Amino acid sequence: MSFQYLNPGPARAFKDRFTTKVDETKQWYEEGKSGKIGLLGLPYSKSSISASQASEAPQSIRRALGFYTTYSHEKEQDYTDVTMLDFGDAPAHPTDTEKTNDLLKKSVKEMLEEEACSRYVLLGGDHGVSFPSITAFHERWGRVGVLQWDAHHDVRNTEDGGRTNGTPFRSLLESGVVRGEDLVQIGIRDYSNAQAYAEYCARHGVAVYTMADVDAEGIASIVKKEIQRLKEKVDLIYLSVDMDVVDQAYAPGCPAIGPGGLTSRELLVSVQEASGDPIVKAMDIVEIDPSKDVRDMTSRLAAHVMMRYMYQ
Repeated sequence: MSFQYLNPGPARAFKDRFTTKVDETKQWYEEGKSGKIGLLGLPYSKSSISASQASEAPQSIRRALGFYTTYSHEKEQDYTDVTMLDFGDAPAHPTDTEKTNDLLKKSVKEMLEEEACSRYVLLGGDHGVSFPSITAFHERWGRVGVLQWDAHHDVRNTEDGGRTNGTPFRSLLESGVVRGEDLVQIGIRDYSNAQAYAEYCARHGVAVYTMADVDAEGIASIVKKEIQRLKEKVDLIYLSVDMDVVDQAYAPGCPAIGPGGLTSRELLVSVQEASGDPIVKAMDIVEIDPSKDVRDMTSRLAAHVMMRYMYQ
């Protein structure tokens, strides 16, 4: 039987013939397909030191892409031709963090080995997923420079709890995947870190920009300066966006919310500044817990972060 009005299946959505939503440019990956952006979910948050359902964020951010169009009025350009290939979600072990890290790394490497895309977006998950993801890019392409937007250093010791969402950059530094001089931390917030970890970053030569530095220098200037410095030394640059870098007023759906962070506009402007250089090949977005969000504010902001990265 064919229906004239009924449509069993997906929920109906209004369609304006002149409007393309961002999620309409997304296709599931199949062998032989190519596109500009490779998308992979890393839905793991059991390593979080605070209660978190960040494993639900990849699907929440994907849904949020459906709220926005591909047209930039400021640039007077429509990005309907920017295709995303969605590689789905990487698997995770139900109890073993080390096994999960191995699964996540192998999943990222499998995506890269397809050579189907020129840039990649990884959707966490808590910040612990950055360790296996960045490791995969290092093993595939070589020396990695990292710009890390974060309220926290994420270089906690591993003796007090193993690898957690507070340890990814300590793990990267101590495993030799990332050199201290190739790591830039932006938005580090007062009263959110221990003195020992500030000193650890200083010993390893990490470039640390606090919120006071952001106020004094301007975040776009900081990003531009550090991209220019890193590109002289590294093979690729990876952007790691921990959404708790944003003030709690703009990103309430983070497990570690706090006042005094970036505005949503500062985050978007700085990601756009960083993404303009072709040496920037990858970005992860982490630390969104949809169960703590308000009207999907944080997932919607993450969708805009993706768009600033993709539409160059």
